[in-house]
Amino acid sequence: MKFKTIAIIWAFISCSCIDQQTGSHDKLTYHYDKQRSGWYPNEAMLKPESVSGSRFGQLWQTPQFDSVDGSEPRLFASPLYVDQLTLSSGPYQEKTFSVVFAATDVGYLYAVNATAVDDIAPGTILWSRRITEKRSRWGNISTPIIDLERQRIYVVGNDIGSHYVHAMALGSGEEIENWPVTIDTVAINRPGINKNGAAKFPEERRLIQRSALNLNSDGSRLYVAFAGSGSGWMVSVNTRSASVASAFSATSLTEEKNGGMWASAGPSIDSDDYVHVATVAQNSVAIRQQGISAIFSDSEHNWGQSIIRLSDNQEKGFELVGTYSPFNYAQSQVMDIDLASSGTVVIDLDPATTSTPHLLVSGGKQGNVYLLDRDHMPGSLVKRPPVSEDSETDGSLLAPDIQPQFGKPGPLNVFGPYEDRNGMNNQARSRSTAAYFKSENGKNYVFVTGSAKTGEKVDISIPPGLARLEIVTAPGQPAYLRVDQLEVTQTFHNPGSPIVTSSGGRDAIVWVLDTNAPRTTPLRGRNAPHPVLYAFDALTFKLLWKSAPDELASTGKYNEPAIARGVVYVGTDRIQAFGLLPSDQASHPIFPTPFKTYAEKAIVDPKILEAGRTILMERCISCHVSGQPGIPTLDIISKLEGSVIVDALMNGSMAPQAVGLSETDAQAIAAFLNEISDQFGN
Repeated sequence: MKFKTIAIIWAFISCSCIDQQTGSHDKLTYHYDKQRSGWYPNEAMLKPESVSGSRFGQLWQTPQFDSVDGSEPRLFASPLYVDQLTLSSGPYQEKTFSVVFAATDVGYLYAVNATAVDDIAPGTILWSRRITEKRSRWGNISTPIIDLERQRIYVVGNDIGSHYVHAMALGSGEEIENWPVTIDTVAINRPGINKNGAAKFPEERRLIQRSALNLNSDGSRLYVAFAGSGSGWMVSVNTRSASVASAFSATSLTEEKNGGMWASAGPSIDSDDYVHVATVAQNSVAIRQQGISAIFSDSEHNWGQSIIRLSDNQEKGFELVGTYSPFNYAQSQVMDIDLASSGTVVIDLDPATTSTPHLLVSGGKQGNVYLLDRDHMPGSLVKRPPVSEDSETDGSLLAPDIQPQFGKPGPLNVFGPYEDRNGMNNQARSRSTAAYFKSENGKNYVFVTGSAKTGEKVDISIPPGLARLEIVTAPGQPAYLRVDQLEVTQTFHNPGSPIVTSSGGRDAIVWVLDTNAPRTTPLRGRNAPHPVLYAFDALTFKLLWKSAPDELASTGKYNEPAIARGVVYVGTDRIQAFGLLPSDQASHPIFPTPFKTYAEKAIVDPKILEAGRTILMERCISCHVSGQPGIPTLDIISKLEGSVIVDALMNGSMAPQAVGLSETDAQAIAAFLNEISDQFGN
């Protein structure tokens, strides 16, 4: 498809966005770097006083990206950025551009011009490639990663039946020779590949690849994480031979289905190439009220609801070298209060300031934030600790202060109220990955996003939604976290991960992209939410700027902007760029309504209605009449447009529960629900 670029004041951008800053402006992976720090330390143009002024606004945007089979695109994957790239083919061959890369959930990868070059406007599509040739539930929802030295971008395409790891040339979008690498039962279930027991990669396509990709230090190993209705998996791909090198299942037995690796951040990697990832619960345990026995707390080598640390030897593959399970992992796991809704962040401090300079930060749906000594992970390498209700037994680095929710020391709860029962779906306090920042006075901070909850069902979001935590250190003493400040004026509903821009330790700004709706809200259809982008002064929490209502097109979940040379690139159903305008005149481009006008309800074949009723009764009814918090009732979902119901089953929040259903089955369910919607009234 050929796009006509919608560009605004691009001539200004071409002369003002190339400055004299030093340091890297490339954003090659999720959360800025392989450590997942979330900190852009070389951004001198975006200062609190400039962002809060009248000149900051929308500069340009691309047209809406390609749709597939009537399904409009969304960016669950976060945009990436390469500062200087010379194209190797196509109409712009041998021209050098600053480029934004974007992957859509319907299976396309795009290279977008970021700044004007000659008469080529920002927002121009330099190349695009379809990475899923078959209609897929998830074309791509994980953030790719760029190997700048080898001039390639790795991206996972989720075709029906298998996952394909593509390596594509940055300058052309062409597939590298011998790629893609297939990840399926043939690749994973070979002898010696899985390093954790006898668990088998599922034959049916029950896994989803949402976690961002990551690379080791020399680019020879690519890490791909999976979650779904079975065990979670970490897969190591040998990028030199284009083959699967090793795998690690979250459980050692196939039948022990938990430990998915869901977090959008994917694994973090430290300077010694250790891989860190958090694992989750299984929501069916909570829905079916199966209790402690369903999480296999006494099983060896079951690492559900834990953080694991892996080495990856070139010859031997993965080896488990560290674990951590919160003291209440069992209680939270049976209620689907996932630990791994947050990614892990590697932080290295000056050894002169603390006895624990090599840290790891993570969080979860419960609203807790955990600080770990990653060199001395507290858990066993055989099994998780016994079930406990004593917060002082937690193996993370605990503050000496009494935590109000426990009446004694324990993990830090940031977004409350603290509890072990209500924390799934719309009740979750946080699903984002923290960001690190070191100020010019030497203080180490961690920023986290989420939302406190209130209401009868504990599912109404209220402030705080943003917190600044200080990493408290003293020579010879272990570090710990304490709340330094809470932002209490803005309400986030389902925010992505915070990122921090600064010029070294000065002029720090925290950026947050909030979906602007609860987690279970459909992201397609005429009532799909429009996200909001926020900018806060990092040290005062003054709100500097936020996007106007409906200024951003609808997007996916848990993504974050890319920022380079004074421009903020937001992925929605397109790329939208924000920065300093040439004058005080605001610029808010009007773009075409991204949603269709739906026809009135038509007469449906009774056989289709009966098929939909049968599937609903067999597969869906028990959950949607259960009364469990956060699970919409039949009267709510029956009033959704049919296309939204189908998309939720095929591509959205219900995809893991809809495994085995065809799109025809989903359409039948939607038709039946719409047919009975009038029975529920308004």
